[in-house]
Amino acid sequence: MPNRAPDQEHSPHPAAGPLTAVDALLGVATTADETGTAHGFAGDLLRTLAEHTAATGSAVWLDRGDGAGAQLLAAQGKRLQPTSAARRISVPVSLPWSAELRLDAPDTPQARTLTRLAVQRLGMTLEHQRLRDSDRRRQTSLAFLAEVSELLAQSLDLTLTLALIPRLVVPRLGTWCTLHRATPGRRLEPAAAAHADEALSPWLDAVSDELTRSLLAPPVADALLAGKNVPLPTALSGIAVPLFARGEWLGVLSIGRDTDSPRDPDEIPVAEEVARRCALAMDNARIHEERQTVSHTLQQALLPAKLPTIQGLGIGAEYVPAGRGVEVGGDLYDIMAMPDGRWLVMVGDVSGKGVHAAAVTGLIREVIRVLVKDGRPLQSVLATLNETLSERSERYCTLALAAFDTRSGGSDVEVSLHLAGHDRPLVLHADGRVSSAGRWGTALGLVSPVTCPPARLVLKPGETLVFFTDGVTERRNGHEFFGTQRLAQRLTYLAGHPADVIAARLRTAAVDFSVDPPRDDMAIMAVRNDAER
Repeated sequence: MPNRAPDQEHSPHPAAGPLTAVDALLGVATTADETGTAHGFAGDLLRTLAEHTAATGSAVWLDRGDGAGAQLLAAQGKRLQPTSAARRISVPVSLPWSAELRLDAPDTPQARTLTRLAVQRLGMTLEHQRLRDSDRRRQTSLAFLAEVSELLAQSLDLTLTLALIPRLVVPRLGTWCTLHRATPGRRLEPAAAAHADEALSPWLDAVSDELTRSLLAPPVADALLAGKNVPLPTALSGIAVPLFARGEWLGVLSIGRDTDSPRDPDEIPVAEEVARRCALAMDNARIHEERQTVSHTLQQALLPAKLPTIQGLGIGAEYVPAGRGVEVGGDLYDIMAMPDGRWLVMVGDVSGKGVHAAAVTGLIREVIRVLVKDGRPLQSVLATLNETLSERSERYCTLALAAFDTRSGGSDVEVSLHLAGHDRPLVLHADGRVSSAGRWGTALGLVSPVTCPPARLVLKPGETLVFFTDGVTERRNGHEFFGTQRLAQRLTYLAGHPADVIAARLRTAAVDFSVDPPRDDMAIMAVRNDAER
């Protein structure tokens, strides 16, 4: 084979046929490095195309739809000016990407054919790159949305949820974010904001009023109420996404960014999904807050608003409902004056917890008050309660009724005690000894007739009678119960303390026995003979 001059090895081959040129273009391989596939392949393709079309210059421009505009992907030969006579051929690639091949070459049939082939091959490579980038962004977005959901699910506190939302958005979807909460009358008020640069937080506060006015402007407000996204004012550069949950408009999430920062083509769909999840979290937190308010109001209605002041007696009471602040309890305690001058203390425990148990608790409390004020004996009161609960066939109740007699004017206090299936109260003596008092009877609502034999005891000066429900003694730490014995041991060290201190210390001891929230309601009531010895 004759030797070829070195300067002819890569020169155009006018004598070469079209098939040779086509084979050369088809032989251009994509690079193995995924991050450089499009750049490397485009450069090799332009060099090969120039060899077979006698092109003096060529370039490929790519716009990824990220707001950065068309960027030079690869170039060959002389630099093509915008005013040059180079041909411009659109490269087939799916939106939001767009690409263009610029070629300065003789306009011959072979050149046009080779150019079309090069454009098709370039389009296939760019489309492959676009799909790979889109899949990578989609995986990142899914991981981001999963993280958003997990963080939003960790709290049902409305204030914390509102403060958290902008910090989830920044900097993933924008350089700053504000959250406006809808108020009655379909107005908006700033609720939270975050900026990627904390030094610019004052700027964000300064534009808050302007942003609020723009969101309330009629065209913008109408679009937001219709569930449509709205671009922010040009000076802010961003988007406002309405927050809807269960058909109710909750507010607006505004996401802004620096004008020169690139945008993710999938940014708006991701922002809409984030807004949807944030709106649900806001609504769940709002519902939880309303339930807390209702539960607190109902619980307060079931307990005495204030303990009475009784000459010669010190009284302390503590109550801990089960659950995490949204449940009302089934335990009760109360104290009331009897028609004969004695004072009646009641401590009870209705089976179960929640609203149904609370309804029975309220019933028992009011029935006792009505019957006692009517002058009915305690045995008769218990019998009527038993019939009432038996007829309902829903709940049963354990109850302790104790009538304290301070009428004699002496230092001793006589107590008449009835225990309807309730735990025997403990007596804390002045010297620190602890004993139990009372005789067990049958719980209310189980069998008829009820049997609750009365027990009488004398409370000496400095002695305290302590009532409690089984939520205290059955407080569990692993497999170990707090128990009556441990309760008595704690009492031993409280001799000489006022009744309210004794009740508070016992509550703290029971709650701190385990790190878990209480599984059952806890009620403690202490009545101390404060007369001087």
